[in-house]
Amino acid sequence: MIRLAEKTDLPAILEVYQIARKFMADHGNAIQWGDSYPPVSLVESDIEKKQLYVMTEQEQIHGVFMFYIGPEPDYAIIEKGQWKNPAPYGVVHRVASDGTMKGMLGQCLDYCKKQYGHLRMDTHEKNLVMQHLLEKNGFERCGIVYMADGTPRIGYEWNEILETRKETWSDQL
Repeated sequence: MIRLAEKTDLPAILEVYQIARKFMADHGNAIQWGDSYPPVSLVESDIEKKQLYVMTEQEQIHGVFMFYIGPEPDYAIIEKGQWKNPAPYGVVHRVASDGTMKGMLGQCLDYCKKQYGHLRMDTHEKNLVMQHLLEKNGFERCGIVYMADGTPRIGYEWNEILETRKETWSDQL
């Protein structure tokens, strides 16, 4: 089940992020989130803005992600490529799992796709697991975006209209 996060969920959410940071480090990506990302203040802000969601099974939190509809300032400039569609979009950030739920990212993205038909995400060049999963879930690599601290990320985009066209084109081949 996916639901909005609540303040009382904070300890469980922080535990999921801790597990995710270890997983990332163990899989060659210790840089992206380091030892402390996301900071508690950011998680609390996401909860207050009603942009943080948790994935639960039998009322236990196993996954977390941030989702909102609106522009992402870090996506205003993209290099070595371009966004596929300039239309408004939803943004998915800070996706994490405790590793016990299989297909967690797919469930997260299915939920977000139902909320809005145009999504953008980003990930670190060393986050090969996320790159593979994004592409598996229909996202296209678009170019390089830069975070507020200047670090580069690979920008990804999914658009329902483009997805429909791809399906139509493949039917005609």
